[in-house]
Amino acid sequence: MDNRHGSDQPTGDASLDAAMAWIARSAEAAVADLARMIAVDTSFPPGAGYDAFADLMDELIAPLGFRSSRVIVPDALWRVPGGPASGRRTNLIGERETGKPVLGLYFHVDTVPAAPGWDKDPLRLTREGDRLYGLGAADMKGTIAAVLLALRAAGACGLPLAYDPMLLFCTDEEGGLYPGVRHLAEQGLLKGHVLNFNGSAAPRIWSGCFGLFNLLIRLHGHTVHAGEGNRSGSGVNAIEAALPLLRALTDLKPVVARRTSALPPPPTASGPLAARLDIAAARGGICGGQVPSLFEILVCRRYAPEEDYEEARAEIETAVSRAMAGSPGIAVDIQLVGHLAPTGDPTGPHWPRWQAALSAGFGYRPDEFRAWGAASCSDFGWVQRTGMQEVLLTGLGRPESNVHSPDEHTTVADIVALAQSVLAYLAAGFAPELIPEKTDPNAVPTPGRGPQKESDR
Repeated sequence: MDNRHGSDQPTGDASLDAAMAWIARSAEAAVADLARMIAVDTSFPPGAGYDAFADLMDELIAPLGFRSSRVIVPDALWRVPGGPASGRRTNLIGERETGKPVLGLYFHVDTVPAAPGWDKDPLRLTREGDRLYGLGAADMKGTIAAVLLALRAAGACGLPLAYDPMLLFCTDEEGGLYPGVRHLAEQGLLKGHVLNFNGSAAPRIWSGCFGLFNLLIRLHGHTVHAGEGNRSGSGVNAIEAALPLLRALTDLKPVVARRTSALPPPPTASGPLAARLDIAAARGGICGGQVPSLFEILVCRRYAPEEDYEEARAEIETAVSRAMAGSPGIAVDIQLVGHLAPTGDPTGPHWPRWQAALSAGFGYRPDEFRAWGAASCSDFGWVQRTGMQEVLLTGLGRPESNVHSPDEHTTVADIVALAQSVLAYLAAGFAPELIPEKTDPNAVPTPGRGPQKESDR
C-alpha cells in the first residue's frame, strides 16, 4: 500500500491550501457519515434499501445547498419475473446550479450481499486504527463520505469552484439489468462531464473495461413425495437432471477463457485480460422428503470489448440446449437478469487536470501513472452509448481492501486523500490552465441520447 497521502506541499492558492488543511482536521465527520451509510442495507440483490438511502443522502446534502430530485427506474425496465431483485429503484440527483460548467459526481449506492466469512457486523462500521470496516466501505460508500467532506471544506473556507457539482446516487450497478445511471443517461439527465468513483486509489489512467451479463437458467421437473421418486413416470428431479448442464458449462469455461483482450492489463497481472464464464449461484430443493422440481443456475459471463454480446449469449444457450436434449420431463427457460455493456476508451480533455488533482491529494508523481483496463465492469458502457464518451475514474479500492469479500474496508487516510483530490479538481484556482472549458468552450460537448438497438431496450 502506498502511504503517501495528502502532500503538504502548497498548491499556490491560499484558499485551497486552507481547505485542504480543513479536510485533514475534519476527517471524523466523514467517518460518522460513513457509519450511517453502512447501516443502511443497500445490497443487490435484492436492492430493497434504495429509498432509505436516498432519505439519508437528502439529509446530508441539503445543508450544502443542494436541490434534490428522485428519478425512479420504471419496473418494466429492470424487474424480471421470479428474479432476485425487489424494491423500488430510486435514484437521487443533487444539483447546485450557479451557471458554471457541471461536473457530475457519480456513485452507485448498492453493495453486493455480505459473503459468508465476516468476523464483524457487515452493516455496522468497525474501526481498527486507521481501518474502517463495513459492507460498502471501499465500494463505494466511503467515496461518498470523501466527496461530502470535500464539499464541506469548500463551503467552510469560501473556496471558489470551477464547476457546479452534480451528485448522482444511482442504483443497480452490481450486475443489474437496468442500472440507474443508464436510465438517467437515456433520459438526457446527465450534464457536463462525469467523475466516476467506482475505481481504485491508484495512479491509474483508466482504459476501459469488460462487459458483463448474467443469465438465470431454470430447470423445471416434477415434485412428488421422495419415497415415490423411484417409481417410473413419477417425480422428475430437477437437480439431478442439471448435472449434464453443469458439466457442459464447466467444459465451456476454459474455451471462453482463451479469448483475450487488447485492453492493457493492470501492472500486477501475469498476462492479458481474458473473458470469463462462472457459475455464480445454484439453488434448488426444499427438504429431504420431496423430489425437487426446480433448480436455478446463475451464470455470469464477462465479455471483452472485442466480443459480440449476442454471440456470447447464444454460445451459452446452445450449450444449455445440447446438454438438456437427453432429459425428457425437464423444461428449461433462460432469462437475462443483469447486463453491463463494455466501456470503451474513456479518455478526454479533462484527464490531465484530474491526474494533477490525484497527485495533489494522494501525492503521486506524474511518472507513476499507468494506463490499464479491467475485466471488472462498469455501468458507464451504457452511458457512452448515449453520447458521453469521456469518463474520469477514481475510488477507494486497493488490492488489500477486500472489495466484494468478507471484512471489506477502507482507511481514513485514503478518504482524506480522495477528498483532497476532489477538492483540488473542483477549485477554480487549481491548475486553471488545464480547465478545458476556459481554453475551448466547445471542447466538451453536451451529452445527448444516442440510438439504441432493440436488444438493448
